Parts: sequence; C-alpha cells; structure tokens
Amino acid sequence: MNSTYSLEQFVSYIRQHSNYYRKHLQHLPALLEGSINKTTLKNIPLTNTADYWTGSNNLNDWPVLTGPVDDGLVFKTGGTTSDGKLSVYTAREWHTLVSTFGASLGAQLENGDRVANLFFSGDLYASFVFIHDSLAQVKLPICEFPFTGNVDMQVLADSVDQFQINVLVGVPAQLLRFAAYLHQHQRTLLGVDTLLYGGESLFPAQISMLKTVLPNVRIASAGYASVDAGLIGASSRDCALGEHRAFEPHNLLEIIDELTGEVIEECDRTGLLVVTNLTRRLMPLLRYPVGDRACWREPSATPMRKFALKGRSAHSQRVRVGSLTLLVDEILSIMQRIACSDQWQLMIEQEGVKDIVSVKWVADAPSNDTVLLCAALYEALVAHYHGIGELSREGLLELRVVPCAATDLQLHPRSGKQMRVLDLRVYDTFSMEAV
Repeated sequence: MNSTYSLEQFVSYIRQHSNYYRKHLQHLPALLEGSINKTTLKNIPLTNTADYWTGSNNLNDWPVLTGPVDDGLVFKTGGTTSDGKLSVYTAREWHTLVSTFGASLGAQLENGDRVANLFFSGDLYASFVFIHDSLAQVKLPICEFPFTGNVDMQVLADSVDQFQINVLVGVPAQLLRFAAYLHQHQRTLLGVDTLLYGGESLFPAQISMLKTVLPNVRIASAGYASVDAGLIGASSRDCALGEHRAFEPHNLLEIIDELTGEVIEECDRTGLLVVTNLTRRLMPLLRYPVGDRACWREPSATPMRKFALKGRSAHSQRVRVGSLTLLVDEILSIMQRIACSDQWQLMIEQEGVKDIVSVKWVADAPSNDTVLLCAALYEALVAHYHGIGELSREGLLELRVVPCAATDLQLHPRSGKQMRVLDLRVYDTFSMEAV
C-alpha cells in the first residue's frame, strides 16, 4: 500500500470520502481531477482553517475525516484537552511521518551521538513522542536520553556531564531555561556540540545566550513540522537559521500573496505558506495555510526547494511564543467576555532574550474602568494560559494589556484590513558565523 499519493489520487479520494472536501471541491468538475498538477492546483480555493476545524473535537462526526478513527494516534493541536482541536493519524501515516522526518534529522547527527530529548510530553502533546519516534528511525548508531521537558535543570546538567551527552533537542524556551540555569550556577558544558531546536524560531540574542554556556555548540533547526499539518520543511546542513527545504514528494508547498491569492514563484518575496500533504488521507490537508509567512530562497525548478520563514501571518489562528501556544479564537472569547470588545490586536516583539506579547484593545468608551478591565484581562489570560506565568518568572516573556485608540491598531498596508496578529520579531536568516 502506498504511503505517498499522487495529487490526482489524493484529490479524487478526499472528494469521495470527506464531506468537508466534497463541498470544498464542488466547483471542480470530476473530469478535471485527472488533470490536476502543481500548476493547476491554484484553481482550488485555499482551505479555510476556521471552517476546517469546526467540530474537530467530535471525531465521530467531524466532516473533514475520510473514515473512522480506529487505527492510529490522536493528538491535541492547542487549547485544553476538552475544547482543543484534535489531530489524527493512522498508524501507517504516523510511521511515514516519523520515518521521513527521522531521515532528515539524521543529516544533523553523527555516529555515536548521545541525544537528550527535551521536548514535552503528556496531555496529548505530540512533540516528545514525535521526536522520540523520529530518532528511532535515524539510520545512524545514536543513543537517546528521553528526559522530556519536565526534567529538573540540575539533574539535566549533571547527566550531560556524567553520560557525555553531546546533543540537546527541544523547544527554544526550554533550551533557554537550561542556559539561564547554567549561567546562574556559573557552569559551562564544553561537551555539547549540537543543539537542535523546533516549535519556534531562535533569534540572535537568544543564540548568544546559549553560546555563553555551550561554547562549542552548533545550532540548527531540527526540522519544520506541526501536529496539524505534518511534514513541512527539512533541515539540511546548508540551511541558514530560519531556512528549510520542501519535503518532496511527501508534500507540495506554495507561497501565496496574502491579498491577491497569487502563487509566488520568485525568490525573496514574502507570502503565506500553504501545504498540501500527500501522505495523509484520514485527516486530509489540501492547500492548507499553516499560519506562517515565508519566501523562496532558490529557483522554482530546484529539487527540495529551499524557503525561509518570515514570521506568523496576520491572519494566523495560532501563535507560538516560546513554549506557549496562543489561539486567536480563545483570546477573542476572553476579550468579548470581559471587555465586550472585538477591536484588539496581538502584537509580538522581542527585547534581548525576552518575548514581549502585547494585547492592544479598544475600549468602547474610555473611562476609569479601563484600568480595571486591563487588570481583569491580564488575570484572565494568565489563568487561561498557565505558561505565561512560568515564562514570565524566568524572564523569557512579558505580557502587556494595553488600551488604545482604534487608530493605533495596525492595518494591512495593501488591503486596509485590521491585522489580528502583528509579529514584529526579526526573522532575517543569518549564519552562525555572524552570531
């Protein structure tokens, strides 16, 4: 049985078996299915992510699915387990995912590497299990130390020395916590020569901090994947930080002009990153916006074409900050419940190693109550996202709730529409020699 399908096979199957995509593709004559290719893919509308995830917490009736969920794995993509979106894989699809990612991950490793897996596990999170299973598929003799992200920092530091662990893999926030611990205790780990990060970008000030306590380390992305979209980008040795290569033939990547919908082919022009996953049919993804912006780094005919990430899309429904995942619809619900406001914007900036997350909102009638509402919004956000307090105590995040005028909310420079997410972090790619 195939683990990767042609675009024609994929579209035909999901049209027949997914109620959601049957409706999504109703404009497409059946006779044209056999002529679909990467060039004509642009004639299919982008998947509306809000519509796509409607009803996903009920796996018996979710219209996206092409069959019953009775052989595979179920993960959470955000929110709480009770109300969060669920992502599902068949056992075969999961094996394809981790074996393909493992082959890519192996390009960043060497024979005999001892790898500390510091990703998080439990509560239906996928990252630790995903990296664990991917490491098991690496075609090199390596040894994994599955600590998880909940390991005590002293235990980790002592274990790295005791067991001569030379590779750390984890989310940037966890790796920065470890670096802060080492700095506080005046320790350096000379034997760590490789650090692989995933789930969020690393920025120059953060890398400098890591290198003060890991002076011999080489830093690279572990690869680009998500629990909802699956495989997105492979990390190779010739990629600068922020760059990845398309996973061919497992997916088709497009970069789309956010205003016109035009497919961008030229290099260094930023647009919305869109994926069609050709390995997953139970929970299919066809022209699915992953929520990130990107640009091409190589000509269109280049195999496994290189692209660079350029931050979160202004219309992204999910924003990753350190180890924290913020969902736009959850913040909207909090804003409406407490402040009765639909005019707000999530702004993300960076000061040194710290992420600054500002919720800017417009009060219907500014008054003395505005200060009280800001405090109530702050408390509600901290209560809903428990990671805010932890990251704040560690100096890695600062949450601000800021009242403002409607004219202070930034609009899209071309469409004039309000941007719900404004990611002002600098994503310019750079080589490690420049750090």
